[in-house]
Amino acid sequence: MPATQNVRCPNCGDHAERHHIISDRLIRTQCPRCDYFMLTCSVTGKVIEAYAPGIYARR
Repeated sequence: MPATQNVRCPNCGDHAERHHIISDRLIRTQCPRCDYFMLTCSVTGKVIEAYAPGIYARR
């Protein structure tokens, strides 16, 4: 059963949601305003999948 938190979007600063999916050990953060999305492992903290329009990857 997921637990939900209201947080600020790290991309645009608007309201976003963070879902703690305990059964799968995942944390999903998403923003409906700017389409930010990040899925991380709650055990290791590693990013599994991410999409952040306007944030450029560094090399």
